[in-house]
Amino acid sequence: MTTAALEPRAGRRCHNMLNSLHATHYFSPDLGRELGAVGVTDPRAVNFAVRSAALGAVGAGVVTAAFYNYKHELVARHVPGVWETASPGQVLAARARAVDATLRRLLGEEVCASAEMAEAARLALRAAEACSREARPLYAAHADLPVPEEPHLAYWHAATLLREHRGDGHLAVLMSAGLNGLEALVTHTATGKGMSPKWVFGTRGWNREEWDAAAQRLRERGLLEASGDLTERGVALRREIEQETDRLDRAPYAHLGPEGVARLTELGGAFAHAALVAGAFPADLIGKGDA
Repeated sequence: MTTAALEPRAGRRCHNMLNSLHATHYFSPDLGRELGAVGVTDPRAVNFAVRSAALGAVGAGVVTAAFYNYKHELVARHVPGVWETASPGQVLAARARAVDATLRRLLGEEVCASAEMAEAARLALRAAEACSREARPLYAAHADLPVPEEPHLAYWHAATLLREHRGDGHLAVLMSAGLNGLEALVTHTATGKGMSPKWVFGTRGWNREEWDAAAQRLRERGLLEASGDLTERGVALRREIEQETDRLDRAPYAHLGPEGVARLTELGGAFAHAALVAGAFPADLIGKGDA
């Protein structure tokens, strides 16, 4: 199947459905419970541990680099200290238990064991066959992990591979656009589709003064209005960033082909919608609302 046969934004739409289900565990009480059982109780430490565990017992610098939009001082408060409490292997096992419990609770036992879930897992894993490791550390680390046997966990694993593959490429595009981690957050929030400032301050370690300074730099570049909305140049830049991210992330969806992508998007959308209806995400997570 040639890349020309795939509609330009088809991969992005599919990724959005997969990523929505992947992200449910970050907001799940099951994650805190399972990580607490191995001694990791601070919510921020939990976040850093579960996403970076596939990299091994790395230091704060590696996590800051790979995550991109977290304040380094916050990362260093928890990494590498978290590995003295629980090893990466223990964290990965706890994460798997949390994901299992979360998906069963949000989707139900019948859906998790369904033919549709098994089909989605096959399609997503097939797409992931075309992902590349080069310059994609979070994807490459997760690609070294075994594929779970149960369909809902295999689907989640494949969704994670595709999410991290796109994410690693996205960071390269942000750097090329001259946006540091905080500036990227400010512009994404300004689109109305990004994390609200309240959640940025609560999870990424930045404060209001730093946010305002980043916003001022963006205004000086002609990317942000005084109101906090994007200028025409800002809108164009965010559009270019997403289009270039699409280009760097095209291979897995081209490999799957238009029919496979359409079917995976349909299945993934149904799972993501069910999770959303079941209350998987905080109501104030997305938007321009202030802290």
